[in-house]
Amino acid sequence: MIDLHYWPTPNGHKITIFLEEAGLPYHIQPVDISAGDQFKPAFLALSPNNRMPAIVDRAPADSGDPVTVFESGAILVYLAEKTGRFVPDDVRGRTRVLEWVFWQVGGLGPMAGQNHHFVQYAPEKIAYAIDRYVKETNRLYGVLDRRLEAGDWIAGDYSIADMACYPWVVPWKRQQQDLDAFPNLKRWFDAMRTRPAVVRAYEKGQQWMNRPAVTEEGKKLLFGQTAATGRRGAA
Repeated sequence: MIDLHYWPTPNGHKITIFLEEAGLPYHIQPVDISAGDQFKPAFLALSPNNRMPAIVDRAPADSGDPVTVFESGAILVYLAEKTGRFVPDDVRGRTRVLEWVFWQVGGLGPMAGQNHHFVQYAPEKIAYAIDRYVKETNRLYGVLDRRLEAGDWIAGDYSIADMACYPWVVPWKRQQQDLDAFPNLKRWFDAMRTRPAVVRAYEKGQQWMNRPAVTEEGKKLLFGQTAATGRRGAA
């Protein structure tokens, strides 16, 4: 059994997609990031960066003590290695998949996340910041669109690269993008969103989706963090 510490955000959805695709048994422990659950000592013991998702694998491959993993990209790699699925065995195929996973965690996610922040959450609309991140999101969509000229999936066969990227394209309208401008990306996106496991993964988070994603009090928690914030949470 895997304990998944989760909230229905793009990074949370990555992990439920994998777990549903692989058919692994798991239990969701909700981490309400707008309420500050990410600063509770029990969660910080799993995820010292006070970010979800995190997992506790109570049946690791070596049959030893439970394994904890934080950071969504690391979790995807861990689960792929545990199951032997969704990442190739050969060095070239594996390298290609990992390139695109790290492209997402280092580029698409952070840039789209800043897009979300300045377009939706910032207390004042800063035109330069909005323009900067909307354009960078657009550039990254173009990178992915060109990559998908080569085939149905990002890195050869369907893999953790697709699982990593898809949830960050789901909010394309909020990111002020037009999927019709990226025909290869749109084809891939439509194939992803109709996969039964992806549908089930998003359904898992539905019970929390109607709650305010970020309240005014939550904004203070999410967007005003310093080193002292984590120390207070761990106290």
